[in-house]
Amino acid sequence: MPDLTLTTFDWVPEPPRGFVRDLRVRWALEEAALPYRVASVPFGPRDAEHFAHQPFGQVPWLTDGDISIFESGAILLHLGERNEELMPTDPRGRSQAKQWLFAALNSVEMAGLPWALFKFTGNDDSSPAVKFFDDFLRTHRLKHLEPVLASREWLAGTFSVADILMSDVLRLVDRFDGLADSPACRAYVARATGRPAFAKAHADQMAHFAAADKLRRAD
Repeated sequence: MPDLTLTTFDWVPEPPRGFVRDLRVRWALEEAALPYRVASVPFGPRDAEHFAHQPFGQVPWLTDGDISIFESGAILLHLGERNEELMPTDPRGRSQAKQWLFAALNSVEMAGLPWALFKFTGNDDSSPAVKFFDDFLRTHRLKHLEPVLASREWLAGTFSVADILMSDVLRLVDRFDGLADSPACRAYVARATGRPAFAKAHADQMAHFAAADKLRRAD
């Protein structure tokens, strides 16, 4: 049995499927060709064991032997530091991969996620809050990320965990057509999600929840 176990929800409603963050970890594991198994926890009420692994009751978490790690960024960093396929080996490249990994989380996702949540919930696009987040995302994040991604194929020279995280963050924005005026960002997402490891990770996540649908109908 593999030492690596990825834990996610046993089921989620259809709208977030394909975007649940265990996909980021599946993608990294597939890129590195690491054997792993998938475990499930209920989407409904969460028990004490769930909170012991993930104190906010979310997913995913990864167990690596006797180590348990939560937060997708921390998991990707853990895997990247152990696998040459996921992070450059030279100090400069590793530094670049790490800084862009954190930039994806702290600079881009913190702007893109609130914007996407407004879109997801169908809020009025003319409201002041929506306009604020739209301007912030486009002017203070995508505008500055666009020339970076126009000048390079991958953030740290070679494909790394930074690209898994950044492209997944941008993929959510693109879901609601937020990259329409950012062609380099959109092309970057297309490059990243065109990789076979992403296709496998995405298909596996969708199949995981589809299998849960069948079980729920049988009950």
